[in-house]
Amino acid sequence: MNRKLSALISLSPLLVFLCVYLVSSLVAGDFYLISVPAAFLVACVYAVIVSKGKLSKKMEALSRGAGHPKVLLMIWIFILAGAFAASAKQIGAVDATVALIMGAVPGRLMLVGLFVASCFISMAIGTSVGTIVALVPIASGIAAKTGLAPEFITALVVGGAFFGDNLSFISDTTIASTQAAGCEMADKFKANLKMALPAFLVCAVIYFFCGRNLEYSVQGGSTQWFKCLPYVLVIILALCRLNVCTSLACGILSNAVIGFCCSDFGWTGFLSTLGDGISSMSELIIVTLLAGGLLELIRVGGGLDLIVSSLTRRTRSKAGAELSIAAIVSLSNFCTANNTIAIITSGSIAKDISTRFGISPQRTASLLDVFSCLVQGLIPYGAQLLMASGMAGISPASIIPYLYYPFLLGGFALLSILFSLRRSNIPEF
Repeated sequence: MNRKLSALISLSPLLVFLCVYLVSSLVAGDFYLISVPAAFLVACVYAVIVSKGKLSKKMEALSRGAGHPKVLLMIWIFILAGAFAASAKQIGAVDATVALIMGAVPGRLMLVGLFVASCFISMAIGTSVGTIVALVPIASGIAAKTGLAPEFITALVVGGAFFGDNLSFISDTTIASTQAAGCEMADKFKANLKMALPAFLVCAVIYFFCGRNLEYSVQGGSTQWFKCLPYVLVIILALCRLNVCTSLACGILSNAVIGFCCSDFGWTGFLSTLGDGISSMSELIIVTLLAGGLLELIRVGGGLDLIVSSLTRRTRSKAGAELSIAAIVSLSNFCTANNTIAIITSGSIAKDISTRFGISPQRTASLLDVFSCLVQGLIPYGAQLLMASGMAGISPASIIPYLYYPFLLGGFALLSILFSLRRSNIPEF
């Protein structure tokens, strides 16, 4: 009983974090007014106070968690991803990619083309928000010309952005989920594709029929296609199982070559751009350090073991364990409104569950990413819907009913779990 009480106390910092962030955000009426690192810092201070042992030992555990090799590797990847994304944007790679894909799309395929473009661009640049910023203005123009509901066409872009972000090799969620689960990005990509591809195909069919009578087309004009090459290079290298840090370094180098040769992109400007990209990741890096330290204190106190045993007490199959992983990351995402932070927060627990029930690392990473993506499309206070609605001049909640892709992705993910459950219950002869 004492051990259980001690484990419950060690878990309380998670509750403190959720209360500080969630309650403060609700009171303020803005989920992006409250600093996530500040909420984690409060939880860490509280964890040090309530944990047993000498202060020096508690600080040692906190530092050990923050300095874990997997945490530090994740931070290195974040740094390189930020530098790559910023340098690619600076040389005009985002604009070139948008223009290349959208330039020659006929009217009847406009909706499908816009959806595919948002999928590819998000996968290439590794950010759903960046894709929304690039394509929602185009979508709004199409809506104005064709009379389509702005909520519908904005949701089309947001859904495609979720698809690409979910599969991208340089996405925050991919980095966080693969590092938490301990798998290669290429393996997680393949596992994700089994659920994402059917959802993508169904969406493409829906948008084809919805747009079959459209005659409007987007003129891309002259496109510097070679500026798209860094994105293609990073995707190919990652698919070839080259180390992700090496892939990103090659991408940064290709950005530099293109920038020096074809753009007004001097050495000082290049370094400044890299610095801006790295700085853009600073909050996420701090959150990763604080979360790593906090979860180590919780683990030492027995809190993680208590969560795993409570969730899996009546679980008798891998399918039940997979549902537990889906539930943990979904709850975290509802509370934090940030899928990357939700994955970081629940990753250690998901790893423990997957180890106990023999779930493959790539399957664990895929479930973390997929269900965080699903929930991110259900909450009107998430960054993606707030950004899209602001640019389109509509309500965030009005976009949700038209988010076909996240709903389909979640449906196929649940079907994959239920199919696994049925298969596991088939008697052997």
